[in-house]
Amino acid sequence: MPTLRALIDDGRVHVVDGAMGTMLYQKGVFLNVCFDELAVKQPTIVAEVHAAYAEAGAELVETNTFGANPIKLSHYGLAADTELLNRTAATVARRAVGDKVAVLGAIGPLGVRLEPFGELSHDEAEAAFGRQIDGLLEGGVDGFCLETFSDVEELVVAIRAARARCDLALLAQVTVGLDGSTAYGTTPEVFGPALAAAGADVIGVNCSIGPQVVLEVTERLARVVQVPLSAQPNAGLPREVADRKIYMASPEYMAEYARRMVEAGARFVGGCCGTTPEHIKAIRAYVRSAQPQATPAAIGRGVTGIYAARGVPAVQAVPLAERSAFGRKLAHREWITTVEIVPPRGVDPAAMLAQARALKAAGVDAVNLPDGPRAQSRQGALLSGILIERDVGLEAVVHYACRDRNLLGMLSDLLGAAASGIRNLLVITGDPPKMGPYPDATAVFDIDAIGLTNLVARLNRGLDPGGMPIGEPTRFVHGVGINPASPELDRELRRFAWKVEAGACFAVTQPVFDLGQFERVMPQLESFGIPIIAGIWPLVSQRNAEFLANEVPGITIPPEVIERMRKASAIGKDAALAEGVAISRELLAAMRGMLSGVQVAAPLGRVEVALEVLGK
Repeated sequence: MPTLRALIDDGRVHVVDGAMGTMLYQKGVFLNVCFDELAVKQPTIVAEVHAAYAEAGAELVETNTFGANPIKLSHYGLAADTELLNRTAATVARRAVGDKVAVLGAIGPLGVRLEPFGELSHDEAEAAFGRQIDGLLEGGVDGFCLETFSDVEELVVAIRAARARCDLALLAQVTVGLDGSTAYGTTPEVFGPALAAAGADVIGVNCSIGPQVVLEVTERLARVVQVPLSAQPNAGLPREVADRKIYMASPEYMAEYARRMVEAGARFVGGCCGTTPEHIKAIRAYVRSAQPQATPAAIGRGVTGIYAARGVPAVQAVPLAERSAFGRKLAHREWITTVEIVPPRGVDPAAMLAQARALKAAGVDAVNLPDGPRAQSRQGALLSGILIERDVGLEAVVHYACRDRNLLGMLSDLLGAAASGIRNLLVITGDPPKMGPYPDATAVFDIDAIGLTNLVARLNRGLDPGGMPIGEPTRFVHGVGINPASPELDRELRRFAWKVEAGACFAVTQPVFDLGQFERVMPQLESFGIPIIAGIWPLVSQRNAEFLANEVPGITIPPEVIERMRKASAIGKDAALAEGVAISRELLAAMRGMLSGVQVAAPLGRVEVALEVLGK
C-alpha cells in the first residue's frame, strides 16, 4: 500500500486527483448541503468520484473532508461529529480505491481569521485542526493534503497540529491570486521557506487561478526551497455561460501545463476546481515521461516564522512622540482636548471646515471625525481629515471602521492616508448597516478592530499583512475604543487586552454618563498601561437622553441623569441644553485626575457647546 512518504522518497513524478466539489455538483448534490457529510449520508456517490479518479490514473486521492473541521461544521450543527465524519470519509476513500492508491486526508482552512487579524487564537485553531486529524488517522489515511490556505500562519498551525499527532508525510498548499501572492500579500519567496521551516514535506499551490499562474509560482518556489513541489490549479477561471459558471480549460490544456510544471520542478501534479477525471487522465499521459528539474535552493529548516524565513525583519517603529503633535502629547502624558464633529452628508465641506477653524482658534488639540456613525452615509472620514489638516491646519483623529472594507481595501486606504499626511487614527469595528437608513446594505467586517490594530502596527514596522516590506514605515498614532459600561464587561476587557497587545497607542471610551460605574472600571483600564481618553457627550434634551440610552448600542445613561434632563426640558430648550452642559462639566471635573484627555462631542454640530464643556 503506497503512502505519501513512500511516493516522496521514490523521486518520481506522481499524479493527484482533481476536484471533488465539481464532481459532486455534477451528480446532483445541491450547493446548500454539507458536502463533508456526504460520506455518511451518501457514501456511494463519494466513492464513485474516488474510483473515477483512480481509474483515470490518479496515484493519490483526497478524502471528501476539505471543510470537515468543527468550526465549519458548526454552521450545520455537526461540530460534535467532526471525528466521525473524517473517519468515515477516509474509510469510504480507502474502500473505493483499494490498496494501490494512496489516500490523503484533505484539510482546508477553518473559515475564520486567526490572530493577529481575527479572534481565534493559534492554540484554539490547532485544537480544531487536531480533531479533524484525529478522525482522519482513525480512518487510516496515508498522509495529509493541507490545501487552499491563504493565511500562511494558519497553514503553519495546521502543520503543527499534524506533527503533534503523527509522523505521516504532509503536503502543504497555498492559494494565490493573479500576482502569485496570497490574499495577505505573501509571495512564494516568503511562504515557500516558511512552510519548509515549519516541516512541510511537499509545498505547492492549488485552487484560485488557472495553470499559467500556478506554473509561474512553481518556478519561483523551485528557486527558494529544496523540498518536493506540488501544483493543482483550477481548470482556468470560471466563465458565465447560460447562467452557469463553466471552467473552460480543456484536459489537453491542463495536461500540457502539468508537463511544464513538472519540468519546472513539481513532483505532484493534479487539479482543483473544475477538473474532472478526464483532466486527470490527460495529465497522467502527459507527465508519465517528464522529469522535474533539480531545485537549486539551499534553504535550511532552522528558521521559524514568515519574516525569519525571508530574512527581512520588521523595522523599528518611529517613536510615538515623533509621529504627530497628538502623539507627542500622548507620549509625555500631557492633557489632551479633542472635539468630535461629524462629516457632512453632501459634498460641500464648508460648514465642517468652519467648525474646525473655531476649534483651532479655541486651542483644542485635535478634531475627531467619526466614520459613518450609526451606519449613516457621509463624506469619508479619511478624506475629511485630509481636508481639515490641509485647509485649517488642525490635526485630525480619524475614526476608521472595518464595516465597509475588506483587508486589501483597508491596506490601500491606510497607505494612501499615510502618504497624505494623516497620522492619528481611532480604529473601530463599526456599526452594522441595519442600524442606519440603508439596512439592506452589505457589511464587510473582513477583520475587526483587533485585526485592524495589528495591521496598523505592522505598517508602523514597515511590513504589510503578508510580511512583505513596504519601504518607509507608516507613522500612525492609532487608538482603539473601549466601553466601560458594557453589559459584557469581561468580554470587553478581554478584547481590550488583545487590542493593547496588538499595539494600540491610546483608548477612547464610549460616552460616559455613569460616574460611579466608570470609577469602578477605571483601575482595570489603567492597568493596561496606555493613555485613556474619556468620551463626553453633552445632552441637549430629555428626548436626546432617552434616544441615546435606548437606541444607541454601547451607551448607558443612569435614570437620575435622564430625570435631570426631564426636569430641565420641562422648563425649555435653553434650560435643557444648560443642564446637559452642566452634567458634562461635572463628569469631566470628577474624572480628570484619572484620564489622559477628553473627547467631547459637538451635539448637532454646535462646537460652541463642546467648547463650553471644555471651558474654552
